[in-house]
Amino acid sequence: MKLMQELAEQGRGQDVEAVLAHIPYVRFLGLSVEQQGNEIITLLPFDEHLIGNQNLPAVHGGVVGAMLEITSTLQLIFDTACERLPKTVDVSFDYLRSVGNATTYGRAIVTRQGRRVANVRAELWQASRDKPVAASHGHFLLTPLK
Repeated sequence: MKLMQELAEQGRGQDVEAVLAHIPYVRFLGLSVEQQGNEIITLLPFDEHLIGNQNLPAVHGGVVGAMLEITSTLQLIFDTACERLPKTVDVSFDYLRSVGNATTYGRAIVTRQGRRVANVRAELWQASRDKPVAASHGHFLLTPLK
C-alpha cells in the first residue's frame, strides 16, 4: 500500500483521518477520530447494524476487537514515521463489560517501540474512562521511512 508514502510526501504522514478514509471497514463501522494533544481518540457511535447480541443489545465482539486494533494502529501511525501501515504480529483482547447502546471511545499507548516492532496497549470505554469495556495488548511490525 503506497498510501503512507503518498501522505508522507505531502507532509501528512501523521494524518490519521486520511488513513481512515481509505479503509472500507472503518467507513462501514462509522468510526471517527479526534486528536487530543499527542493522543488519538477513536469514536464509534452506536448503530443497530453493530449489534451482536439482540437480547442486551450489545455490540458484536468482532467490532470491539476491530476497534481496539484500529485504535492501536492509528496511534502508531501518529507516533512513528512508517512507509506502510503497521502489521499486526499478535494481539490479545480482554472483554471486560458489555458494550451497550452508547458511543464507545478508544485510546492507545505505545508502551515500547523498537526499529521493527512496537508494543501497544489500547482500551475502550463508554460512560466513564475509569470503567473500560475492553482492552488489548498487541505487537506490530513497523517499516520506518528511510
